[in-house]
Amino acid sequence: MKFLVSRRAALIGCSMLAVLPLASINTSAPAMAQDFPSRPLKVVIGFPAGSGADILGRNITNKLQEVSGQPVVVENRPGANSNIAIGVVKNSKPDGYTMLFVANSNMAMNKWLFKSLPFDTQKDFTPVAAWAQLGFVVVVGADSKHKTLADLTALLKSKPQNKYGTTNQTAVVSSEYYRQLAGFEAVNVGYRTAPDATPDVVNGTLDFMIMDGTFALGQIRNGKIKALAVTSQWRIADIPDVPTMDEAGHKGFDFAPWWATYVPAGTPAPIVAKLEGYHKQIVQMPDIKEALKKIASVPLTLGSAETAKKLAEEVDKWGPIIKAAGIPQQE
Repeated sequence: MKFLVSRRAALIGCSMLAVLPLASINTSAPAMAQDFPSRPLKVVIGFPAGSGADILGRNITNKLQEVSGQPVVVENRPGANSNIAIGVVKNSKPDGYTMLFVANSNMAMNKWLFKSLPFDTQKDFTPVAAWAQLGFVVVVGADSKHKTLADLTALLKSKPQNKYGTTNQTAVVSSEYYRQLAGFEAVNVGYRTAPDATPDVVNGTLDFMIMDGTFALGQIRNGKIKALAVTSQWRIADIPDVPTMDEAGHKGFDFAPWWATYVPAGTPAPIVAKLEGYHKQIVQMPDIKEALKKIASVPLTLGSAETAKKLAEEVDKWGPIIKAAGIPQQE
């Protein structure tokens, strides 16, 4: 009899031990999300302060402070086509307090542009939300005699040597794609930032440059450079008379990187959902829509699952395009 009682007690005890961890998990996740955030947030951007990417990102971080009720620290970690910034966030604690603001050109193209990477952009990260899409602009110096893209193309085809500048993957791939479609020879001159490259666009050292619209619009307004075409399928609101590359004769030309927020894989789903809600709230604000319009961008409202799906599609898309452009992989 004593044996039976002891056996029953043991069985009950084991069943309680089996249930307790599950109960703990089920109750802590909502509580974790409810308390989050309880301290400052950090956003890592893979471009220098004052760059187009930085300007774009800070529009969102300024509002993130308002909706989250916590300070947001921006950490600029430029270099290696944003691979440094991506690596910093990949190695951070998956608790929602460290986020990555990055373009699809980094998360989708880097796999094809580099021989090896210390991370997998799909496996090592969880998307939070995609919040903006950015148009790029084909620019020349303000004093250039070229009035249209056709003018520029004709000159480039007539010369044996040409130069164009780049500062990021979208510029590299779109410039090479334009070069191959139009049939001219040119070499790529890499710059750390768009401000570094601008003097060489202005003085004609560079024959042209495909520059992010966020930075380019300011230089166009200041009279330093002029736009001949935009690389997106839509015209940029602040320069409505400038045609798209598609309209200018290069059918199907579409390079318009979209920006999203990511956290390290393993970040609790309730926290990801809370951050997703913050981002969707921000991009629907009238002043944010207006701010994005002024920097050649349009708002996106894709959630975590939608962003993951879009990224997977982009990874598959860019491989063939980069190979067709003949761009060698970097070490």
